[in-house]
Amino acid sequence: MELEGRVWILDDDDINTDVIYPGKYTYEMLSNEDMAKHALEDYDPGFAKTARKGDMIVAGRNFGCGSSREQAVSTIQFAGVVAVIAASFSRLYYRNAINQALYCIECSEASEYARKNKATLHHKTMKLDPEKGKLWIGGKEFSFKPLAGQASEIFKAGGLAEYTKKKLASA
Repeated sequence: MELEGRVWILDDDDINTDVIYPGKYTYEMLSNEDMAKHALEDYDPGFAKTARKGDMIVAGRNFGCGSSREQAVSTIQFAGVVAVIAASFSRLYYRNAINQALYCIECSEASEYARKNKATLHHKTMKLDPEKGKLWIGGKEFSFKPLAGQASEIFKAGGLAEYTKKKLASA
């Protein structure tokens, strides 16, 4: 399955969960649409207004560090993001992404290339084949290790909740 979408290049390391989804909204009961309005608002106030379905994010090292709030994954999904490509991820964020079925691709070469070429690549089209472990940015191809094992099964089921429902139904 190949995905194609516009790329957002966040030229920073250590983008934490508080700027992905501001902590002041953590304990408010917001709809998915309202959560989407706050995606990355402390990092890029214009992101939520212009993000669209199929967008992908490229960032540096340790994306999603900070607290373990699942809203930091959900909010960018609700804003339309289908994948985050980074040099590395916080382990908690990465696991939450699998649980929510958001592609988090570790590929330091793609991250470095996109960040160096942000002026020409930001908001351009990018392609991703998560099952084959390939992505293309600016016509340049990169390889990464695709999900395998139980993580892949959870993702293919649509997230941990759906995976659990299917497992319980077949028991």
